[in-house]
Amino acid sequence: MWNQVKTAPWVVIAAGFHQKGGMDKANHALADYLLEREIPVHLVTHSADPVLQKHPLATVHIVARPGNSFYLGEFALAATGRKVARDVLRKNPSAQIVSNGGNCVWPGINWAHYVHCAWTAPKRGPISYRLKDALASRRARRTEKAAFQKARIIISNSKRTTAELVKYFGVQPDRVHTVYLGTEGWGPISPEERASARKLLQVTEDRPLAAFVGALGYDDRKGFDVLFGAWKQLCAKPEWDVDLVAAGSGPAVPAWQSQIKAAGLEQRIRLLGFTEDVKTLLAASDVLVSPVRYESYGLNVQEAICRGIPAVVTASAGVAEQYAPEFAPLLLPNAENIQDLVERLLGWRAKQQHWLARFQRFGERLRNRSWRDTAADFVSIVEHQRPAESAALGGLVRYSNS
Repeated sequence: MWNQVKTAPWVVIAAGFHQKGGMDKANHALADYLLEREIPVHLVTHSADPVLQKHPLATVHIVARPGNSFYLGEFALAATGRKVARDVLRKNPSAQIVSNGGNCVWPGINWAHYVHCAWTAPKRGPISYRLKDALASRRARRTEKAAFQKARIIISNSKRTTAELVKYFGVQPDRVHTVYLGTEGWGPISPEERASARKLLQVTEDRPLAAFVGALGYDDRKGFDVLFGAWKQLCAKPEWDVDLVAAGSGPAVPAWQSQIKAAGLEQRIRLLGFTEDVKTLLAASDVLVSPVRYESYGLNVQEAICRGIPAVVTASAGVAEQYAPEFAPLLLPNAENIQDLVERLLGWRAKQQHWLARFQRFGERLRNRSWRDTAADFVSIVEHQRPAESAALGGLVRYSNS
């Protein structure tokens, strides 16, 4: 019995286990930590880091997306996840099953990264896009409701997400635990790195640079439309000398390029499209602006802060929970208020060095929490909920309750 509990495997069902996205990084960290502790893992996924795939204690179940469709891929992932979970539990009833949101309805552990009920604004774009989005959103809300209500334990990425689980799904608060995301490799920017990054982006040292990181889709969730409205007002002021660079792909990019040209702001706003090198973009930047309408957390903001970059973000975003009261001037109470964003950016520019110094200290604090810490807290909560297994595994005692 001792050996069975000690080596009880985990099954983790997630779209990805790699370093290319927030949820994918989190799931990668969990898998990596479990393997570090010599706990066998089954990863049910569309994509996994090659290192994980080669690990002797990892069994990776790659699920193809039929027709390369993300929507159809969700059905395939859920079906495979249920099959693997049943097979593993049949061999070892002590196994732990982890799903992400509504990707696989299972009465185990659920890692809540997003709540679709919290963002239901109407979409723009072609009718075909809106029909597909409506279909996918309806399914996501339905599967999330079933998954969250059935889960034995829920791990949320922010207190905001925790509150939404209680509000929309009637989840009992004592079943939800908040574990903040970690970071790795997003250290302070050296003068040499900054100079190299600005040269790469063709930015002269006398021009302050603002960055926006987020998809440019038809739903405006990331708030680029608000930022664009603010930038038009700011650039009409002779004293405003800050340029904007936006990193992110999406179907609305061509329309935004046309609007930027029509406003005569080609020299003040640049759209980079998708880039994996956000770290270099931040190294060249002086401020990150993220006027999101909905954000369960906001890892891009955290990574900017870890680099020592001041970040203007909506107060309702999960990551804003990390801001101390002294940073309130850079928190947007209302994501729709363009004029307020204008005033806060002017306030940042007037005290640029002041905010830089404060965010460098802020970054030091956030860098102290690694992705390993996030995974350790996750596992500790699960072990704490099952004392017998926790004792056999030599479980940690450090965890974060909501």
